[in-house]
Amino acid sequence: MDPCLDHIRDWVFDLDNCLYPASTGLFSLIDERMGSYIQRLLGCDPVEARRVQKSHFHEHGTTLAGLMKDHSIDPHHFLDDVHAIPLDRVTRNDRLVVAIGRLPGRKFVFTNGDACYARRVLEAIGLHESFDDLHDIHSCSYRPKPQLHGYELLCERFGIDPHRAILFDDMAANLAPAKSLGMTTVWVDNGSERGNHGVGDFIDHRIETVGDWLEQILAEEQ
Repeated sequence: MDPCLDHIRDWVFDLDNCLYPASTGLFSLIDERMGSYIQRLLGCDPVEARRVQKSHFHEHGTTLAGLMKDHSIDPHHFLDDVHAIPLDRVTRNDRLVVAIGRLPGRKFVFTNGDACYARRVLEAIGLHESFDDLHDIHSCSYRPKPQLHGYELLCERFGIDPHRAILFDDMAANLAPAKSLGMTTVWVDNGSERGNHGVGDFIDHRIETVGDWLEQILAEEQ
């Protein structure tokens, strides 16, 4: 493995648009269901629902966080509803499965979604047996990335030493809190909505595809 990463013990990955390509468009299906949920909740038209949805996303990090703050919705009900999507757009990625399987140390998923949905997606990719555990929005006390609270809970929950951990995320802003704790950071720059918002010097590595980069850093073992 690349000697610059020899100190890494824990590998932490975001899920959506990170472990599968943003071009898959899976999140657009979730977006549609969020819009429909807001229409029913507020009794508004699709245009207003879209405005409310994106306003919450931009201000709070997730639509859920804004709806909980302003409308006291049940997060379980919301997440079950918006994640009830088909996963036929996601295909098995054997190269990624092999690459993650070769990484030394522990592997975790850290997502602003929920664990039930995350497990469905991981199974579709073929990664359902590749991770030691998941840290989801429920585990973060509904305080989403990039709020520092969830990162601190992640490290506390699994005994992660941030200085020996690396975090992959398609949202550049989500890497700043990780870097402040001492983590190595990897920005998966693959075209996610607002993915380049807040780009800064807290990014250690900028890549396009997780699998390709992992194969590259592991190449010295071959």
